[in-house]
Amino acid sequence: MKTLRTRTSHVLTVVLMLLGVTTAATAQAAPQRLAASTTICSNSPIPAGWVVTSSYSSWGCPGTGVSYTITDTAGQTNLTICSFSPKPAGWVVTSSYSSSNCAGSGVAYGFHNVANDTNVGVCSMSPIPAGWVVTSSYSSSNCYGSGVAYSIRKA
Repeated sequence: MKTLRTRTSHVLTVVLMLLGVTTAATAQAAPQRLAASTTICSNSPIPAGWVVTSSYSSWGCPGTGVSYTITDTAGQTNLTICSFSPKPAGWVVTSSYSSSNCAGSGVAYGFHNVANDTNVGVCSMSPIPAGWVVTSSYSSSNCYGSGVAYSIRKA
């Protein structure tokens, strides 16, 4: 009897210790922050403030067969993005061109954050940020597709 009671006590102690170690390890694990750029499958949601900087065929993405390289716009001023990428507020399209780095659309945009600007030239397909107005339009070979650009300024 004494042997069974001792063994039960030891087994119970080991189980409780393992539970404590597992709980402590779980409590200390912090959520992993994404790097400045990362790769996701095209059917994954794109986090707010992130843009698609390239897309390509990938066997690693079942269902779609397409991967995206996404980049955080925080701290950035200029980026090249795919035309189908989400466009965060306060960013404009300053150029557009044919690109093999954007599987699916074949078009990339030169993308610019206007936070520190007062005047900018943008392609006609660009979103116009809140508080900005179009002051003129003109022909531009930098704007693939439309060939039209706008001068905009902060109102």
